[in-house]
Amino acid sequence: MKLSEVKVALNKLETIGFQLPNGELVASHFHVTEVGKITKHFIDCGGTVRNEEVANFQLWNADDYDHRLHPEKLLNIIELSEKVLNIEDLEIEVEYQADTIGKFGLDFDGINFLLTTKQTDCLAKDQCGIPEEKPKLQFSEIATGNSCAPGSGCC
Repeated sequence: MKLSEVKVALNKLETIGFQLPNGELVASHFHVTEVGKITKHFIDCGGTVRNEEVANFQLWNADDYDHRLHPEKLLNIIELSEKVLNIEDLEIEVEYQADTIGKFGLDFDGINFLLTTKQTDCLAKDQCGIPEEKPKLQFSEIATGNSCAPGSGCC
């Protein structure tokens, strides 16, 4: 989800909710403690130099039950960060504390923002010898006919 899409969604909401991948909601007294731009400059295992940028939200649960983050307040924080940090319309990554800091993608279902799982991946499979995954076939997809008739050489 891009920053512009979050801003559109916030303009339509009266309250903000974030839902974890397991369906649980982040506690309603969460705070967005950071909005930022993260730049990653790296070399993949195939030797290609890469640059990635994402907008980052950090969610934090405090023991402050009296102050809820309202959509207009988060919208103001986002707009300030766009000006001060020169954040463009980037994809959003969300940090949230579980057993360790988790990184999530972001989606929206019309009611809640959904924290989506992210996976690691090799960016240079063609360079480092990772074989392509072979397609998995169902037995029902294999032609049956006389393909294994006696004397056909299939056995």
